[in-house]
This record gives sequence, C-alpha cells and structure tokens, in this order.
Amino acid sequence: QVRLVESGGGLVQVGDSLRLSCAASGRAAGAYAMAWFRQAPGKEREFVATITRSGGSKNYADSVKGRFTISRDNAKNTVDLQMNSLKPEDTAVYYCAAGSNSYSRWNLYDYRGQGTQVTVSS
Repeated sequence: QVRLVESGGGLVQVGDSLRLSCAASGRAAGAYAMAWFRQAPGKEREFVATITRSGGSKNYADSVKGRFTISRDNAKNTVDLQMNSLKPEDTAVYYCAAGSNSYSRWNLYDYRGQGTQVTVSS
C-alpha cells in the first residue's frame, strides 16, 4: 500500500512559478511510475505529466510542454512538478498517482493522492 500526499499548491499570478511535491509513504516510490493529473472546475480530470521509475523518461501533455517539469527523488520518495509561466487555464486541483507503468489514463494508476489546489489569477 502506498499513500500519496500532495503539497505546494496556492494562489499565484499569471506568469508566476509554483512547485508541487508529492510525498509517498508505505512502499518505496521508486517501485512505481509516477504521474501528475489535474481537474479544473466543471471539467474532466486530465493527464499532465508522467515519469518512469528511474526518472529516465518523462512525458507531458501538450498544454504544459515546455512550461512544466516533472522530477523525482527516489531516496526521498518524492515526485515534484515544477510549473513555470502559469496561465489561468492551469487553475485546477492537481493530483499525483503511482502505478506500474507511465500511463496517461487516471484509472490505470494503483494509488492516487487527494490533490492540492492551484489557482492562477489574472
């Protein structure tokens, strides 16, 4: 069993940066591929980024490519999402997830966090 807890969300201005962190407890996070998803009000949850167990391969949604960076520290059991040049459309609850592979579908992940709110104000 793995418990995932997200942190780092908040209210920022357009163009600002924010760094989200996901802490894993229980089984070591290094045993799982990890991902970030987000859900804006009134919209379906969408894929943001994923990273393989070793951190050697990363994949991003087109909407965040070039602005967001996913990284992991298996020694600390954390996965971060560095978000730069934030836009109002990035406003959402951000969730991290752990699974057996780097999927882009939420329901394929075995463990999911409760989310952290990110609000980008114009």
